[in-house]
Amino acid sequence: MKVSKKVIGVEYAIRDIVVVARKLEQQGKKIEYFNIGDPAQYGFHPPDNVKEALIKAVRNNENYYSPSEGIPKLRDAIAEKEHSKGLSVDGDDILVTNGVSEGLDMVISSIVEAGDEVLLPGPYYPPYASYVRLRGGIPVEFAVDMNNSTPDIDDIRSKITSKSVAICLISPNNPTGVVFSEKSLKELVDIANEHNLYILCDEIYDQIVFDEKFVGIGKVAGDSPVIILNGFSKVHLMSGWRIGYLAFNKSPKLDDIREHLPKLARVRIATNLPVQHAALESLRGPQGYISEYVSELKKRRDFVVKRLNSIQGLSCSNPKGAFYVFPKIENNNYGSDKEFVLSLLESKGVLAVHGSGFGTKYGSEHFRLVFLPSIETLASALDKIEEFVSQ
Repeated sequence: MKVSKKVIGVEYAIRDIVVVARKLEQQGKKIEYFNIGDPAQYGFHPPDNVKEALIKAVRNNENYYSPSEGIPKLRDAIAEKEHSKGLSVDGDDILVTNGVSEGLDMVISSIVEAGDEVLLPGPYYPPYASYVRLRGGIPVEFAVDMNNSTPDIDDIRSKITSKSVAICLISPNNPTGVVFSEKSLKELVDIANEHNLYILCDEIYDQIVFDEKFVGIGKVAGDSPVIILNGFSKVHLMSGWRIGYLAFNKSPKLDDIREHLPKLARVRIATNLPVQHAALESLRGPQGYISEYVSELKKRRDFVVKRLNSIQGLSCSNPKGAFYVFPKIENNNYGSDKEFVLSLLESKGVLAVHGSGFGTKYGSEHFRLVFLPSIETLASALDKIEEFVSQ
């Protein structure tokens, strides 16, 4: 039977590689997982007040379909958060989604047609390219300096064509931990305006930054066509509850997408209602746990980066945000970064993700590790990686 060529081209390296790991587990091999950025899997859970808000909503029979755009109180609370970061929004500019992935799918479906091009920061989070391809578009990677957290402006300009429709930004970045400065964000907004492009900015790690204060794109957006994607999985530790949102800047250029994109929200009916009440509590309730969580992550970041850079044959830039490291394989004897990762898995039982899964142009010859596990767990895995690299 026929299968669409579009869906055949969809890839998600972070989970695709788990298929190999599961087969090895079935053969009796012990696997340590460092592939998925899920705080809850590594002991970071929502605070009790947020859990209670979910339970209370269920017990109060808040179990029906919500408005397709999300409940008004949550939309207002999200708008307050994004407004505090500089974006010109109110509750009517927010659309609550089943995770950021659904929001991204809605946006790409609304702006991309066959042959359209979308610029992505290399390396990038895989669903960006997959959704673009699924809609018949072409992902185009632009260069980013991982050491200095700066986009290559000349490279971006050289890759904009008459087919370009949007520039995507991910700051803090997955997989590299790059965090764009206010200056870089302003340059990117100016380029997008110059060429009449949408600006899609993923800020889901906005409070997980280590060395400098985070600056959101809202601060430099003005009345530009900026759409922010954000959610509750990473900062608010609600990964399995699947809730995110879109925030539309007050720009006349977004009038048409504001009218038509919500139709996709209505088609899928609604986002989980009890979880929306939990998300509201996560924004309105005590926030102290976030700084404690980030402080723990910084210790792990510092440990992992120092350790990786001590291993001959590997080098690692210092991520400024999120919870990933993206080391470069300096001397790869395995043909490709994917073969390196698969051999590491089979030999040492350590599951990482091959860098080319985040874009072949700039991700190749790297691999991604999550540093959410305890330092003891990370130390054991890094010992095994060192043994593997030196063998």
